[in-house]
Amino acid sequence: MGFFSNIFGGGGPKPEVQKMLAEGAIILDVRTPAEFQGGHVAGSKNIPLQEIGSRVNEVKAWKKPLVVCCRSGNRSGQAMVVLQQAGVECINGGSWTSVNAAQAAE
Repeated sequence: MGFFSNIFGGGGPKPEVQKMLAEGAIILDVRTPAEFQGGHVAGSKNIPLQEIGSRVNEVKAWKKPLVVCCRSGNRSGQAMVVLQQAGVECINGGSWTSVNAAQAAE
């Protein structure tokens, strides 16, 4: 997978997302609470992108890998970089609808 696909996500359900979900990864949606309320993946957690840096220890306490998502894959790509730099195992799942499709296909 290319650099920009890793950062910004891409089209439909990604095999690596399905694999991580099957292995028990937590879905982290980094959209605003209002966006999250408008629709989200069942069971996902919501921490807005602007709070990721200050809540890294909370995320680390989950002790599970993460699939990070947002509306398009842009914010989740930014969050992924911050989390990976802090030592959190995570991937950019792209859009929440794509992650939702991957979860349904599981």
